[in-house]
Amino acid sequence: MSETAATIIQAIERPPPPARVWTGQRIAGHVLMAFWAAAGLGLVVFLVRAWNPDLFDRYAGNYASGLLITIQLVGISLVLGALLSLPVAYARASRSKWLGWPAYAYVYFFRGTPLLAQTFLIYYGLGSFRPQLEAIGLWTFFREAWYCGILAFTLNTAAYQAEILRGAVQSVPKGQWEGAESLGLHRLVIFRKIILPQALIVALRPYGNEIILMIKGSAIVAIITVYDLMGETRRAYSRSFDFQTYIWAAIIYLAIVETLRNIIDWIERRITKHLKR
Repeated sequence: MSETAATIIQAIERPPPPARVWTGQRIAGHVLMAFWAAAGLGLVVFLVRAWNPDLFDRYAGNYASGLLITIQLVGISLVLGALLSLPVAYARASRSKWLGWPAYAYVYFFRGTPLLAQTFLIYYGLGSFRPQLEAIGLWTFFREAWYCGILAFTLNTAAYQAEILRGAVQSVPKGQWEGAESLGLHRLVIFRKIILPQALIVALRPYGNEIILMIKGSAIVAIITVYDLMGETRRAYSRSFDFQTYIWAAIIYLAIVETLRNIIDWIERRITKHLKR
Protein backbone atom coordinates (compact mmCIF):
# COMPACT_ATOMS: atom_id res chain seq x y z
CA MET A 1 0.00 0.00 0.00
CA SER A 2 1.39 3.39 -0.94
CA GLU A 3 2.10 6.04 1.66
CA THR A 4 -0.57 8.33 0.20
CA ALA A 5 -3.25 5.62 0.40
CA ALA A 6 -2.31 4.80 3.99
CA THR A 7 -2.63 8.47 4.93
CA ILE A 8 -6.08 8.68 3.33
CA ILE A 9 -7.27 5.55 5.15
CA GLN A 10 -6.03 6.88 8.50
CA ALA A 11 -7.81 10.18 7.89
CA ILE A 12 -11.05 8.33 7.10
CA GLU A 13 -10.84 6.02 10.11
CA ARG A 14 -9.91 8.80 12.51
CA PRO A 15 -13.07 10.17 14.20
CA PRO A 16 -13.73 13.88 13.73
CA PRO A 17 -12.88 16.14 16.68
CA PRO A 18 -15.81 16.68 19.02
CA ALA A 19 -17.73 19.87 18.50
CA ARG A 20 -17.27 22.56 21.14
CA VAL A 21 -20.25 22.57 23.43
CA TRP A 22 -21.02 25.72 25.35
CA THR A 23 -21.72 24.14 28.70
CA GLY A 24 -22.96 26.02 31.73
CA GLN A 25 -19.48 25.94 33.25
CA ARG A 26 -17.91 27.58 30.19
CA ILE A 27 -20.60 30.27 30.11
CA ALA A 28 -20.18 30.92 33.82
CA GLY A 29 -16.42 31.28 33.31
CA HIS A 30 -16.89 33.89 30.58
CA VAL A 31 -19.43 35.77 32.69
CA LEU A 32 -17.01 35.79 35.63
CA MET A 33 -14.14 37.04 33.47
CA ALA A 34 -16.38 39.80 32.12
CA PHE A 35 -17.37 40.75 35.66
CA TRP A 36 -13.77 41.04 36.84
CA ALA A 37 -12.82 43.01 33.73
CA ALA A 38 -15.68 45.43 34.40
CA ALA A 39 -14.69 45.68 38.08
CA GLY A 40 -11.08 46.43 37.15
CA LEU A 41 -12.14 49.06 34.64
CA GLY A 42 -14.44 50.62 37.21
CA LEU A 43 -11.60 50.76 39.75
CA VAL A 44 -9.35 52.50 37.25
CA VAL A 45 -12.06 55.06 36.44
CA PHE A 46 -12.67 55.66 40.15
CA LEU A 47 -8.96 56.19 40.86
CA VAL A 48 -8.62 58.63 37.97
CA ARG A 49 -11.62 60.68 39.07
CA ALA A 50 -10.83 60.55 42.81
CA TRP A 51 -7.10 61.17 42.43
CA ASN A 52 -5.93 63.72 44.99
CA PRO A 53 -2.38 64.86 44.17
CA ASP A 54 -2.06 66.85 47.40
CA LEU A 55 -2.98 63.80 49.47
CA PHE A 56 -0.53 61.65 47.54
CA ASP A 57 2.30 64.16 47.98
CA ARG A 58 1.59 64.37 51.70
CA TYR A 59 1.72 60.61 52.38
CA ALA A 60 3.92 59.18 49.59
CA GLY A 61 6.99 59.31 51.84
CA ASN A 62 5.12 57.53 54.64
CA TYR A 63 4.06 54.77 52.25
CA ALA A 64 7.65 54.32 51.07
CA SER A 65 8.82 54.12 54.69
CA GLY A 66 6.11 51.59 55.54
CA LEU A 67 6.95 49.49 52.49
CA LEU A 68 10.60 49.36 53.55
CA ILE A 69 9.62 48.19 57.04
CA THR A 70 7.34 45.52 55.55
CA ILE A 71 10.15 44.20 53.33
CA GLN A 72 12.59 44.19 56.25
CA LEU A 73 10.13 42.44 58.55
CA VAL A 74 9.24 39.73 56.05
CA GLY A 75 12.82 39.28 54.82
CA ILE A 76 14.32 38.87 58.29
CA SER A 77 11.52 36.54 59.37
CA LEU A 78 11.89 34.35 56.27
CA VAL A 79 15.66 34.00 56.69
CA LEU A 80 15.43 33.21 60.41
CA GLY A 81 12.50 30.90 59.75
CA ALA A 82 14.50 29.05 57.07
CA LEU A 83 17.34 28.48 59.54
CA LEU A 84 14.94 27.28 62.24
CA SER A 85 13.07 25.04 59.80
CA LEU A 86 16.16 22.88 59.15
CA PRO A 87 16.35 21.25 62.60
CA VAL A 88 12.55 21.12 62.81
CA ALA A 89 12.30 19.32 59.45
CA TYR A 90 15.07 16.93 60.54
CA ALA A 91 13.24 16.20 63.80
CA ARG A 92 9.94 15.68 61.95
CA ALA A 93 11.60 13.13 59.66
CA SER A 94 13.44 11.41 62.52
CA ARG A 95 12.32 8.02 63.80
CA SER A 96 13.08 9.08 67.37
CA LYS A 97 9.98 9.92 69.40
CA TRP A 98 12.01 12.33 71.54
CA LEU A 99 12.65 14.41 68.44
CA GLY A 100 9.54 13.69 66.39
CA TRP A 101 6.81 14.49 68.91
CA PRO A 102 8.07 17.95 70.04
CA ALA A 103 8.61 18.92 66.39
CA TYR A 104 5.13 17.65 65.50
CA ALA A 105 3.58 19.62 68.37
CA TYR A 106 5.42 22.77 67.28
CA VAL A 107 4.33 22.46 63.65
CA TYR A 108 0.79 21.51 64.63
CA PHE A 109 0.37 24.56 66.88
CA PHE A 110 1.83 27.19 64.56
CA ARG A 111 0.07 25.85 61.47
CA GLY A 112 -3.23 25.31 63.27
CA THR A 113 -3.64 28.69 64.97
CA PRO A 114 -4.03 32.15 63.36
CA LEU A 115 -0.95 34.29 62.95
CA LEU A 116 -2.83 37.14 64.61
CA ALA A 117 -3.39 35.07 67.76
CA GLN A 118 0.29 34.06 67.82
CA THR A 119 1.36 37.69 67.52
CA PHE A 120 -0.98 38.73 70.34
CA LEU A 121 0.25 35.88 72.56
CA ILE A 122 3.85 37.01 72.13
CA TYR A 123 3.30 40.78 72.34
CA TYR A 124 0.50 41.04 74.91
CA GLY A 125 0.75 37.62 76.56
CA LEU A 126 4.46 37.61 77.31
CA GLY A 127 4.27 41.32 78.05
CA SER A 128 2.21 40.52 81.14
CA PHE A 129 5.26 38.73 82.59
CA ARG A 130 7.37 41.87 82.78
CA PRO A 131 8.95 41.20 86.23
CA GLN A 132 10.05 37.71 85.20
CA LEU A 133 11.38 38.92 81.84
CA GLU A 134 13.26 41.77 83.52
CA ALA A 135 14.81 39.28 85.93
CA ILE A 136 16.33 37.28 83.07
CA GLY A 137 17.15 40.32 80.93
CA LEU A 138 14.60 39.74 78.14
CA TRP A 139 12.22 42.61 78.78
CA THR A 140 14.20 44.89 76.45
CA PHE A 141 13.38 42.48 73.62
CA PHE A 142 9.72 41.79 74.40
CA ARG A 143 8.75 45.40 75.08
CA GLU A 144 9.42 46.30 71.43
CA ALA A 145 6.59 45.54 69.00
CA TRP A 146 9.11 45.21 66.14
CA TYR A 147 10.99 42.36 67.81
CA CYS A 148 7.78 40.63 68.89
CA GLY A 149 6.51 40.80 65.30
CA ILE A 150 9.72 39.28 63.97
CA LEU A 151 9.59 36.51 66.58
CA ALA A 152 5.96 35.67 65.80
CA PHE A 153 6.54 35.67 62.05
CA THR A 154 9.73 33.61 62.37
CA LEU A 155 8.08 30.91 64.48
CA ASN A 156 5.09 30.80 62.14
CA THR A 157 6.96 30.58 58.85
CA ALA A 158 9.48 28.10 60.29
CA ALA A 159 6.64 25.63 60.88
CA TYR A 160 5.43 25.96 57.29
CA GLN A 161 8.91 25.89 55.80
CA ALA A 162 9.79 22.79 57.82
CA GLU A 163 6.84 20.92 56.35
CA ILE A 164 7.64 22.14 52.85
CA LEU A 165 11.25 21.01 53.18
CA ARG A 166 10.34 17.67 54.72
CA GLY A 167 7.77 16.92 52.03
CA ALA A 168 10.13 17.95 49.23
CA VAL A 169 12.98 15.76 50.52
CA GLN A 170 10.66 12.79 51.03
CA SER A 171 9.35 13.19 47.47
CA VAL A 172 12.79 12.22 46.11
CA PRO A 173 12.76 8.46 45.43
CA LYS A 174 14.71 6.31 47.91
CA GLY A 175 16.57 4.82 44.99
CA GLN A 176 18.49 8.10 44.72
CA TRP A 177 19.86 7.59 48.24
CA GLU A 178 20.58 3.92 47.68
CA GLY A 179 22.33 4.48 44.35
CA ALA A 180 24.55 7.22 45.78
CA GLU A 181 25.37 5.17 48.89
CA SER A 182 26.41 2.26 46.66
CA LEU A 183 29.10 4.57 45.24
CA GLY A 184 30.47 5.16 48.73
CA LEU A 185 29.41 8.80 48.99
CA HIS A 186 28.90 10.44 52.39
CA ARG A 187 25.28 11.16 53.34
CA LEU A 188 25.92 14.90 53.59
CA VAL A 189 27.41 14.89 50.10
CA ILE A 190 24.46 12.86 48.82
CA PHE A 191 22.02 15.31 50.35
CA ARG A 192 23.80 18.43 49.07
CA LYS A 193 24.68 17.21 45.58
CA ILE A 194 21.82 14.85 44.70
CA ILE A 195 18.80 15.11 46.99
CA LEU A 196 18.63 18.84 47.68
CA PRO A 197 18.66 20.00 44.01
CA GLN A 198 15.75 17.68 43.22
CA ALA A 199 13.90 18.67 46.39
CA LEU A 200 14.25 22.38 45.62
CA ILE A 201 12.41 21.92 42.32
CA VAL A 202 9.48 20.39 44.21
CA ALA A 203 9.64 22.97 47.03
CA LEU A 204 9.96 26.09 44.88
CA ARG A 205 6.26 26.71 44.34
CA PRO A 206 5.27 26.07 47.99
CA TYR A 207 8.13 28.31 49.13
CA GLY A 208 6.92 31.01 46.76
CA ASN A 209 3.39 30.71 48.12
CA GLU A 210 4.72 30.97 51.66
CA ILE A 211 6.61 34.19 50.83
CA ILE A 212 3.48 35.68 49.27
CA LEU A 213 1.37 34.70 52.28
CA MET A 214 3.95 36.28 54.58
CA ILE A 215 3.88 39.51 52.59
CA LYS A 216 0.11 39.73 52.91
CA GLY A 217 0.07 38.50 56.51
CA SER A 218 2.60 41.13 57.54
CA ALA A 219 -0.25 43.65 57.71
CA ILE A 220 -1.07 42.12 61.10
CA VAL A 221 1.82 43.95 62.80
CA ALA A 222 0.00 47.24 62.25
CA ILE A 223 -2.30 46.19 65.10
CA ILE A 224 0.63 46.07 67.54
CA THR A 225 1.82 49.58 66.60
CA VAL A 226 4.43 48.68 63.99
CA TYR A 227 4.17 51.26 61.20
CA ASP A 228 4.63 49.00 58.23
CA LEU A 229 2.79 49.57 54.96
CA MET A 230 -0.61 48.85 56.50
CA GLY A 231 0.26 50.82 59.62
CA GLU A 232 1.06 53.88 57.54
CA THR A 233 -2.14 53.30 55.56
CA ARG A 234 -4.22 53.28 58.74
CA ARG A 235 -2.52 56.45 59.94
CA ALA A 236 -3.09 58.18 56.59
CA TYR A 237 -6.78 57.23 56.64
CA SER A 238 -7.24 58.35 60.26
CA ARG A 239 -5.96 61.82 59.29
CA SER A 240 -7.61 62.21 55.88
CA PHE A 241 -10.68 59.92 56.02
CA ASP A 242 -10.10 59.29 52.33
CA PHE A 243 -10.81 55.69 51.31
CA GLN A 244 -8.35 55.80 48.42
CA THR A 245 -5.51 55.51 50.95
CA TYR A 246 -6.47 51.84 51.35
CA ILE A 247 -6.69 51.41 47.59
CA TRP A 248 -3.10 52.64 47.30
CA ALA A 249 -2.03 50.00 49.83
CA ALA A 250 -3.91 47.28 47.94
CA ILE A 251 -2.21 48.27 44.68
CA ILE A 252 1.23 48.21 46.34
CA TYR A 253 0.60 44.76 47.83
CA LEU A 254 -0.66 43.54 44.46
CA ALA A 255 2.47 44.89 42.74
CA ILE A 256 4.72 43.11 45.26
CA VAL A 257 2.89 39.81 44.85
CA GLU A 258 2.96 40.06 41.05
CA THR A 259 6.69 40.82 41.11
CA LEU A 260 7.35 37.82 43.34
CA ARG A 261 5.22 35.60 41.10
CA ASN A 262 7.24 36.56 38.04
CA ILE A 263 10.53 36.03 39.89
CA ILE A 264 9.42 32.56 40.99
CA ASP A 265 8.34 31.72 37.43
CA TRP A 266 11.77 32.82 36.15
CA ILE A 267 13.61 30.73 38.74
CA GLU A 268 11.44 27.71 37.93
CA ARG A 269 12.22 28.04 34.23
CA ARG A 270 15.93 28.29 35.02
CA ILE A 271 16.16 25.25 37.29
CA THR A 272 13.94 23.03 35.15
CA LYS A 273 15.68 23.62 31.83
CA HIS A 274 17.00 20.07 31.80
CA LEU A 275 13.47 18.67 32.18
CA LYS A 276 12.21 20.38 29.01
CA ARG A 277 14.84 19.09 26.63
